[in-house]
Amino acid sequence: MNKISRNDLCWCGSGKKYKYCHMDQDKKLSDLEDKGLIAPPIDIIKTPEQIEGIRKSCEVTRKVLDMVSERIKEGITTDEINTWVHDYTSELGAVPAPLNYMGYPKSVCISINEVVCHGIPDSRVLKSGDIVNVDVTSILNGYYGDASRMFIIGDASEKAIKLVETASKCLYKGIEQVKPFATVGDIGYAIQTYAEGKGYSVVREYGGHGVGNEFHEEPFVDHCGNKNTGMILVPGMIFTIEPMINEGTYKCELLDDGWTAVTADRKLTAQWEHTILVTEDGVEILT
Repeated sequence: MNKISRNDLCWCGSGKKYKYCHMDQDKKLSDLEDKGLIAPPIDIIKTPEQIEGIRKSCEVTRKVLDMVSERIKEGITTDEINTWVHDYTSELGAVPAPLNYMGYPKSVCISINEVVCHGIPDSRVLKSGDIVNVDVTSILNGYYGDASRMFIIGDASEKAIKLVETASKCLYKGIEQVKPFATVGDIGYAIQTYAEGKGYSVVREYGGHGVGNEFHEEPFVDHCGNKNTGMILVPGMIFTIEPMINEGTYKCELLDDGWTAVTADRKLTAQWEHTILVTEDGVEILT
């Protein structure tokens, strides 16, 4: 970017001269880099065309989760939910991104109780008291949209309900930090401070991620951290925020299937997720 002349066309493809487009932003990014922060690479800043495509894919993901919300209940199996997600995603003209991704065998991730993430659907029957995360990622016309929601099955314990509610609040605490020239560390700090203030822990091993043109892109979005650290946020960045909040230790273990992550102490965990866009004046929740 430093090699672009003021009167050259901007690197972003807008067709505008650099001085009228990203020159001031790039100067500010350079100043922040001098203070030890990390500027985002150009290739993760989305064009208007890409943003519109990602927005439509996110709409599919939201519709699929709305469908699951209407149907999920005690007595069904996680394999049934997988079938719902696969069929409805296809009906909407999209493809379920998890299916065959790095060998993952199903179309959705379903994580119950002590399962932190990447639970594989099977014949397990949902029972009263379970807390369940359903994580959906859709591909529409080559663009990705990623989100997850928690569901409380039947009569859950008060501690389970409070955990689910706290995890939701953590998600929005993180989203509130998103604006131009904030940092990824601001997001993690807000989530960690709120969760630990309520007596919970925050998973370190897994986090949010850039998304849109690929399933997983830069940046990694840590849900713990310090203010004014890490990658700088600029308009056009799209990524997920998906804090995993644990009742006990933040540590996780991976089961023998190579996918399912569980809490090390087998206590409860909860997670909510949105795909978000950094805008010129703040943030847009795409899912």
